[in-house]
Amino acid sequence: MPPVAPMLAKSVKEIPDGPLSYEPKWDGFRSIIFRDGAQVEIGSRNERPMTRYFPEVVAAVLANFPDRCVIDGEIVIPDADGRRLDFEALLQRIHPADSRVRLLASQTPAAFVAFDLLALGDNDCTNLPFERRRAMLCEALNSAAPPVYLTPATRDKAVATGWFSQFEGAGLDGVVAKPLNGAYEPDKRVMFKIKHERTADCVVAGYRLHKSGPDAIGSLLLGLYDDAGRLASVGVVGAFPMAKRRELFAEVQPLVTSFDGHPWNWAGELRPEGVRHPREAEGSRWNAGKDLSFVPLRPERVAEVRYEHMEGTRFRHTAQWVRWRDDRDPRSCGFGQLEEPVRFDLAEILPR
Repeated sequence: MPPVAPMLAKSVKEIPDGPLSYEPKWDGFRSIIFRDGAQVEIGSRNERPMTRYFPEVVAAVLANFPDRCVIDGEIVIPDADGRRLDFEALLQRIHPADSRVRLLASQTPAAFVAFDLLALGDNDCTNLPFERRRAMLCEALNSAAPPVYLTPATRDKAVATGWFSQFEGAGLDGVVAKPLNGAYEPDKRVMFKIKHERTADCVVAGYRLHKSGPDAIGSLLLGLYDDAGRLASVGVVGAFPMAKRRELFAEVQPLVTSFDGHPWNWAGELRPEGVRHPREAEGSRWNAGKDLSFVPLRPERVAEVRYEHMEGTRFRHTAQWVRWRDDRDPRSCGFGQLEEPVRFDLAEILPR
């Protein structure tokens, strides 16, 4: 079977009704795994080869998968206590040095959560309805052992609603709903995803230019004050219409300043423990050489943004713009405003 792009999901605000299968939405690296005897290949969502980064997953596939198959799922890493998913540890695995990859494979081993079957033996399963593919996947992985898991699934919307609130405490990302009669359609948004959405008031402390030219905002850098009074970098807000990019550029020009005295001017200095420079904190997992320099702004304005959830002290994904909050004192924008998810133990979903 040739390389396959994964089937995608479109965002919806609420968990839908209908003839659907509901699953937890995992927060890891989406991966399609191909096994043919002793050969294993792991492809990413963008069809990039991932095999060399996860030797322990290759070993688990050889021990648990059928001899010839293609299975869609997610590579995840539990934290040291096994209580939450650790996306930061997962990012560290994309490393050019083989010795480093193998060290991390032993220190922070990954797991694979399977949720769809694309091929089994000589049979292409992508045209089968999901209900049938799920049954075949359950049978194919009936005797699988950790670190290979079969994702939980339910047809009960009430159960899925409970998962949506509870599983976030273990670091999961929401709920996915799949039509029971749907075929596997690569690169098409035929599933539904329901993700957590919240708002926060953040200090705007810098910007990056848009690729279109020197008069448009690419992204605004966001900060929140911690208990020690330090402005921590928590992420960026982007995805503006072009007219808004130019409007924002003009609005923030009076705030442009130098790095002298800026709260994120830590280059060459001993940085506070646990605080990372914005240039370090937003690296791409695939493009470590990307220029992440920014224009510093005096931290005097506050923006309300939408976000899904936190990964440590940062927004897990790019935040979405809501509005300026000129009624807010920047010093009042701290981590205390953020909603805490209900605590839930990952081991109840992925038993060791």
